[in-house]
Amino acid sequence: MPAEDDRTVTGPTARDAISAPDAKGRPRRVTRRFPLFTRDTARPEGGGRAAPGDAPAPARQWPMLVVLCAVALGLLLTALDVFRYGTLLIGAALLAGAALRWALPSVGMLAVRSRFTDIATYGVLGLAIALLAMTVQPDPWLSIPFLKDVLHFTLAK
Repeated sequence: MPAEDDRTVTGPTARDAISAPDAKGRPRRVTRRFPLFTRDTARPEGGGRAAPGDAPAPARQWPMLVVLCAVALGLLLTALDVFRYGTLLIGAALLAGAALRWALPSVGMLAVRSRFTDIATYGVLGLAIALLAMTVQPDPWLSIPFLKDVLHFTLAK
């Protein structure tokens, strides 16, 4: 039976900074794309610090803090019975997060997945929340004609 140090690495090897080393310190993967059985995770692109390393922690994560503070303020407004403005602020905060993810090369913890996935997720959720906030009854700011028909169709007896 071969010793653990005598085993050879099966599969492609690489010399990139993302690949996780094996027991001998050699990298095991060629690309950032994960194989079927993932052994490590890669930082998302743009997941580095948004400010220099010698800056204090809040300054390094300012994009995430901007979005979180805006969402917190929106939740506070919603709790204080200013529902429409609160939810509109939450939607706007998510749209701002999508814009920051698109415009800045490094956004700290605002980067969760790939740039495209983050922008699509923040954008779709922000737009949906903002549109729903504008269609809230009574006296909606935005009228979507087919929305009433969809509601009647789903609740029909």
